[in-house]
Amino acid sequence: MSLQVSNLTKIYGQQKAVNNISFEVQPGEIVGFLGPNGAGKSTTMKISTGYMPPTSGRVLVNGLDVTTQSLQVRKIMGYLPEHNPLYLDMYVHEYLHFVGKVFDLTNHYLKSRIAEIVSLCGLDREQNKKIEQLSKGFRQRVGLAQALIHNPQVLVLDEPTTGLDPNQILEIRKLIKEISASKTVLFSTHIMQEVQAICNRVIVINQGELVADAPVADLLKSQAQVQIIVEFDAPVDEQKLATLPGVQHLVMVTPNVYKLTTVQGADLRPEVFRFATEQNLSLVGLRQEQLSLEEIFRSLTAQTPAE
Repeated sequence: MSLQVSNLTKIYGQQKAVNNISFEVQPGEIVGFLGPNGAGKSTTMKISTGYMPPTSGRVLVNGLDVTTQSLQVRKIMGYLPEHNPLYLDMYVHEYLHFVGKVFDLTNHYLKSRIAEIVSLCGLDREQNKKIEQLSKGFRQRVGLAQALIHNPQVLVLDEPTTGLDPNQILEIRKLIKEISASKTVLFSTHIMQEVQAICNRVIVINQGELVADAPVADLLKSQAQVQIIVEFDAPVDEQKLATLPGVQHLVMVTPNVYKLTTVQGADLRPEVFRFATEQNLSLVGLRQEQLSLEEIFRSLTAQTPAE
């Protein structure tokens, strides 16, 4: 039940949307696929689900090639695209029945499967409504339901929580975690809290190139930069503070309160104490923080991949 991407490249005209990337997602894993807009996430997902051919490289799903064995791959894969395409004039229950028949589900199994998925995705009260009558959040649930209707072994979700309110996001997170025990799950999102809440691992691409592939905890540890939040009892000379050994970046949070980002491996606290003493200042507060996943993401995607 694995997804294997090997030396994948996609070129549109003169632009390399995806440039020779490789990664693998194993059964039971929930992997967050991250990158800024235009990084190549959706292109990679479309190729991985057989909706678009690669320029070069290959993708295997359970050993099946998505280019040469596309129909077999689609039978074992569920896909929720970024722009959730639905037949708005169909009723929810009717639409799920239609999708199930596309996957050749038998009438008896399909009936029970629809009931199970409707309950799983929280669509009980909406199943007899036309899709066009639903809010964006419930339409997203219908999209997730169609991706799950045939009980796929591999699940690819492109921005699955788009348009959902905070309560719905928590419900979808819970659902993804529940189904991941028996499936391979790759999903993209821009919500870093979502990644930390449910992902085993994170893959980051920038400008079509792979810039990180690691367990979330390892990625947080690998970025050895830390931040010091320091508060003085009076205004300080920001220029002198910014030139302390080990300071990479300084931001004033509020008057007399500063956020200092360290160079890798530096401990700024002794320098800050020394600075306060030399400047006849009192330290009102000082605390050290690790960089957040969001800050690490910004750092990774601000870098221009090597040519």
